[in-house]
Amino acid sequence: MVASALALAAPRGERLFVELATSAREVRAAQALRYRVFGEELGAQLKGDVGCDVDEFDEYCQHLLVREVSSGRIIGCTRLLTDHQAARLGQFYSETEFELNAIRRLNGRLLEVGRTCIDPEFRQGAAIAVLWSGLAAFIHLHHFDYLFGCASIPLGDNDLQAAAMMNRLRRQALAPAALRVTPRVPLLTTHIDDNLDAPLPPLLRTYLRLGAKVCGEPCRDADFGVADVLIVLNVDEINPAYSRHFLNRTAEQ
Repeated sequence: MVASALALAAPRGERLFVELATSAREVRAAQALRYRVFGEELGAQLKGDVGCDVDEFDEYCQHLLVREVSSGRIIGCTRLLTDHQAARLGQFYSETEFELNAIRRLNGRLLEVGRTCIDPEFRQGAAIAVLWSGLAAFIHLHHFDYLFGCASIPLGDNDLQAAAMMNRLRRQALAPAALRVTPRVPLLTTHIDDNLDAPLPPLLRTYLRLGAKVCGEPCRDADFGVADVLIVLNVDEINPAYSRHFLNRTAEQ
């Protein structure tokens, strides 16, 4: 699915800017970036054509792109599945990994975010902040109440690294019981010493700083070689101090 030419109210920096894909060609370029990151770099077993990460959800999603101003090339992307489009499709992507009744019971509009990736060359800069500025503009434009999706964490040997990260997440960001979901494929190792933990990936840290919560135990994704935790963010509860800092950075790039 491609967007209409409706502009996002996101700041345009000197080096990077964000926009919605408006053509099949732009979507294809995002799928090619996803393939390079998930398939070639991370070794995921992907669907679709050689050189592109394509699945049955793509045609129902809007595709948010981060571009380099000087070259116009796509250096970051994520895909957005609205509640209305999920109803047409029959499910959210997260439902392939979790039982989502707790999320579906939320009172308000839902937006699922997935397949987020950044070109390795741009991971130390403001690309994530620029991507968030576009995401925030999309949320505001369409009046979404909740943002959710799968955030990946590394498995490690016998899933021990993922289990250690879950120790940290249970202490720092566990959602209330009413928002808990059930993974379809649990970790191989689910109980380790409570004192063990591990640093979290940058994208997940970003969402947690904004106020996102983790909705319970992770799902083991064998195709991608990771564990996925379901996170949910109440738009009304976004951390205002961090949100301002995050969005202000985009205008400087």
